[in-house]
Amino acid sequence: MPKISAVIITMNEEVLVERCLRSLDGVADEIVVVDSYSTDSTEAICKKYNVRFVQHPFNSFKDQKNYAVSLASHKFILSLDADEALSEELRNSLIQTKNNLKFDGYFFNRLSNYCGQWIKHSAWYPDKQLRLFNSEKGNWGPLNVHESFEMENGSHIGKLKGDLLHWPCTSQNELSEKINNYSDIAAKDFYNAGKKAYFFTPLLHMIWRFILTYIIHFGFLDGHSGYIVCSAGAYSSYLKYSKLRKLYRKEKE
Repeated sequence: MPKISAVIITMNEEVLVERCLRSLDGVADEIVVVDSYSTDSTEAICKKYNVRFVQHPFNSFKDQKNYAVSLASHKFILSLDADEALSEELRNSLIQTKNNLKFDGYFFNRLSNYCGQWIKHSAWYPDKQLRLFNSEKGNWGPLNVHESFEMENGSHIGKLKGDLLHWPCTSQNELSEKINNYSDIAAKDFYNAGKKAYFFTPLLHMIWRFILTYIIHFGFLDGHSGYIVCSAGAYSSYLKYSKLRKLYRKEKE
């Protein structure tokens, strides 16, 4: 039977990481945690689960994840974030798939929780993620926010039943803080890639994002929480392009 290495990156994740680690029982033959020098009890919690715990400076999400993959003993990787956990259905799918890993990579849906409510529409679901893969067939990239594992051309991809459960934030303030931080990183990615933004670009992207997620993708069916996450996503789009324009203005100065 092929073996699977689970890899997780952490930074002060004492609240969430234990749930992630518990969900890997029976799935992972090895767990590698790459930590960005946490100052809380993340390390102590991880070591209760017999993980390989390595500390490494954080440069970017994609770099940290590629580094974590490089430490794994097995070529098949299950990559999770500390704020994620396998649902029971997905865990069972993974256990069954270990007997016959016939694809190079596997997608599954991610279901996210906002302040206690599972968000089942908008851009939050189904949020298809490629998280089980043959590490010899690709790498993490290209962006530093919403990074994804990019498989080589010709790779064969399957899909597993069950959801990857995700707890991205516990309050509206935490959501706003993440949007601000991630929009900084995204704007720099766009700038480094030479992407342009005109004076009308931020507003157009914000309006279109809200229409797409709240109306076309039925975000309104998630009630007040759906409105909040769709509005936050729209504002995030505005910030990314607004900050990109600021970077170009700085360049001219």
